[in-house]
Amino acid sequence: MTKENETHHMTREEIRKQKHEAQEQEKVRKKEENNSRKIPGRIRLIPIWLRLILVVIFLFISLAAGAMIGYGVVGDGNPADVFERDTWYHIVDIIYKDTDVPE
Repeated sequence: MTKENETHHMTREEIRKQKHEAQEQEKVRKKEENNSRKIPGRIRLIPIWLRLILVVIFLFISLAAGAMIGYGVVGDGNPADVFERDTWYHIVDIIYKDTDVPE
């Protein structure tokens, strides 16, 4: 028998085995290809915990700036008076003047 006849007379199991081996080799080749193209993990300039702290700080700064603009510019008062306790007592008195709030 010639070599051509030998390849044509393969059993189904041998054909399945060859297909399975070819698939496994293809998987290995794709894995190696993906590993060679992989970019290493991103290194953050600012860590997440620091970002959270910065968000809280900027929140308080914007709250203070908004109160100063609201009281000083819109309300025609002195913007620095926003940080005085008496100003807030006065605002609470204005809000609750007609209600029964225990003092």
